[in-house]
Amino acid sequence: MGTCNNENDYLFNARALAEKNDLSFIETSALDSTNVEATFQTILTEIPHIVSQKQMSDRAKKDMSPSNNVVPVHVPPITENKPKVQCCQNI
Repeated sequence: MGTCNNENDYLFNARALAEKNDLSFIETSALDSTNVEATFQTILTEIPHIVSQKQMSDRAKKDMSPSNNVVPVHVPPITENKPKVQCCQNI
């Protein structure tokens, strides 16, 4: 996320807002087109990056959240001392 400032009068306020909110900051000029193309290029490259980071973050949160369908399973220990019974030995 970022801020783009086009008015020199508001430069301090925009820069302070960006710093306070941990945003990127670019100053542009519509009069002589300073940084206008660079701003669009930055936006076009950053949006997919931000979206993929959000998707990975959402996926990680989902993977770490407990499921409502968890059923505890008790498996009794296997004992090796049981005598083996042969099938049909009492016939």
